[in-house]
Formats: sequence, structure tokens, C-alpha cells
Amino acid sequence: MSFRIEATDSAARAGVLATAHGEIRTPAFMPVGTKGTVKSLHPDEVRALGADVVLANTYHLHFRPGDRVVEELGGLHAFSGWDGPILTDSGGFQVFSLRDTIAALDDDGVTFRSVYDGSDARFTPEGVAEVQRRLGSDVAMCLDVCLPAAAQASDLERAVRITTEWARRQVDAPRAAGQLRFGIAQGATHAELRRRSIDEITALPFDGYALGGLAVGESKEQMLDCVEWAAPLLPQRYPRYFMGIGDPEGILEVISRGVDMFDCVLPTRTARTGSALTWEGRLNLRNAAYRADSRPLDAECDCPACVRFSRAYVRHLVTQREMLGLRLLSLHNLRFVLDLTARARAAIERSSFASFRDEALARLAGSPEEEPCNS
Repeated sequence: MSFRIEATDSAARAGVLATAHGEIRTPAFMPVGTKGTVKSLHPDEVRALGADVVLANTYHLHFRPGDRVVEELGGLHAFSGWDGPILTDSGGFQVFSLRDTIAALDDDGVTFRSVYDGSDARFTPEGVAEVQRRLGSDVAMCLDVCLPAAAQASDLERAVRITTEWARRQVDAPRAAGQLRFGIAQGATHAELRRRSIDEITALPFDGYALGGLAVGESKEQMLDCVEWAAPLLPQRYPRYFMGIGDPEGILEVISRGVDMFDCVLPTRTARTGSALTWEGRLNLRNAAYRADSRPLDAECDCPACVRFSRAYVRHLVTQREMLGLRLLSLHNLRFVLDLTARARAAIERSSFASFRDEALARLAGSPEEEPCNS
């Protein structure tokens, strides 16, 4: 694992993570390509927007088209046409998001009822490692137990215990050539359990460490307070990953607390509801106020939507359910968060991140309050 920190500004860090398929400049926002594609976008478009790395979902790719199929076709990079770094999650988040489909969760693993055909599928640490080996991702996440924020302390304690046991089983499991493996600390916002989980996970020789089990129902204040003290407990010389944040305000806040990598479906999901992320706040293009608005979505943006089309035209496409409208909004929203992240990195490099963050948050203050969006 090669991760170098090139600049710091208080807790904020600018670094570079080297992978088998290229470098990831951090802070890094990872667009989510759950099923091997960022919805509606060509890989070259995603790259042109400024993305170094994308995220793909182990659970879904295991079922469709199947990890063996992907392996036979040259691995996920060849299969999807994305030649840069790919991070694959483990299926642990589905313990939270698809908890109604869990048939069994025990010390050995978790059994899901497939969302595709209802059949049972067993996920174990060793099995998940093998799926990710076949997929050939650059960064493979360990299987963990992610619970809702409102879970009882006894359930959180069990989740921490099992997550550690699974991490010990997976840390040395066979992996693809050059594949990095990250461990995940759980514990929600429970200080004692979170500290215990971090101690146990960071004692294992992973290539990076993640804060999981946040942005799952707790308040933003609780989440950020936890990151404030938890992120510095992760090893200084390894990448730190916050799993599941993508709103502009949240991105700035976790960077300021020492987080290097983060992901979320929010930019593209928001686009599919007809809304744009801008420096004026969030714009609902279905609003009649934009019916004859000749301005671009954002005057500072250089995405394909903003350099060529008006708000009025994008609104027309959205209200008429034209596919181009949702594509343009996806391109714009991803460019907005990727550019914001790049600006944050530049501010860290010139030792002015705090003032950049404060000015950016003030400009974004007109945006409707939005809970962080896990993937």
C-alpha cells in the first residue's frame, strides 16, 4: 500500500493513494456505480467530470451478472469499461439497507434472501473476499455488521464483536493482484463501542480504515461529533474512509475532521428527482419559477449542462420526462461535488482550508437541510 500525505491544514489532509489502476487524489469523492455503472453516464464522462475512482457493489454484482461471469470477462474494469481505480463494498451496508431480507445473521456470516429471486445467499468473510477477488477491484472492503442508529447498545456490542471477528478472518484471505483491503470500524455514535471497534480493527494489518455505521439515521450533529473524535484515532499514515456522505456541506465537514475518502448516491439520486446542486442552494427544476430562466444551472460550473443549456431547457426536459434531462442533471451534480472536493484539496495545499470551508458553507446556507445519504 502506498499512501502519501502531501499537505495538511489543521486536521484536513491532501494525499495520494496509489492503486493497481492509478492514483486517487484525496480528499476523494467516489461516485457510486452500484451495478457496475454510474447511472446513465458513460465511463469517459465520469472521468471527464474529475473522478479518480468509482464504487461498485459486491452484493448486487454477485447476483447479477455474477462474479464468476465478471471474472471470465476479464474482471470488473474490462467488464464495465472503467480503467481507473474501483472500490467494492462488502455487502455489510446491505445488513442495514436490506435488513428485512435477512434470513439469518450469526457469528459465521449473514444469509440474505436475494432481492432478485428470493433465494437464500450466504455471505461470509471468506466468501466476500473471494467475490471481490473475482471482481478484481482495487480496494476491497471487509464484511461488517452495520446497524441503524437507533439500535440497542447490546445489539451494537454484538455488531462490533462480529465485525472484528470477521475482519480477523478476512484480513489475510486471498485477494486479486495488487488489491488493497480496508477494515471497517463500527459502534454507531456509542463512544465506548466505537473506540473499542477502532482499537480492534486498527490492530489488524489493513491497507486503510473506514468509519462505518454512520449516516444511518442519527442527527448530523451526532454524526459530525463522532467523526470529530473518531477520525484522529485511525492511523495517521493510512487512508481514512467515511462510508456514505455526499451532500456538499457534509463533504466539507468530514474533510475538516481528517477524512480522506467518501461516497454517496446523493448527487445522482438527487438528479433523478429533478434537482440540481448549486452555489445558490438546491434547485428543484420542476418549479415553475425556472420555466423561462435563461441562466445555466450554476454560473461557475463547466459541466456539459451548464456550458450549453439553460435552466429553462433542463426544466423542460425534466417535466417532459426526457432522459437527457436526468443525464444532464447527473453530469452537473457529480461535477459540482467533484469540483467542490478538488477546491477543498487546493485549499489544503495552500493552507487556507478553514476560510475556504467557512465561505463555502455560507454560500451553501440557502440549500434545504439534507441528511447525509449513505450508499
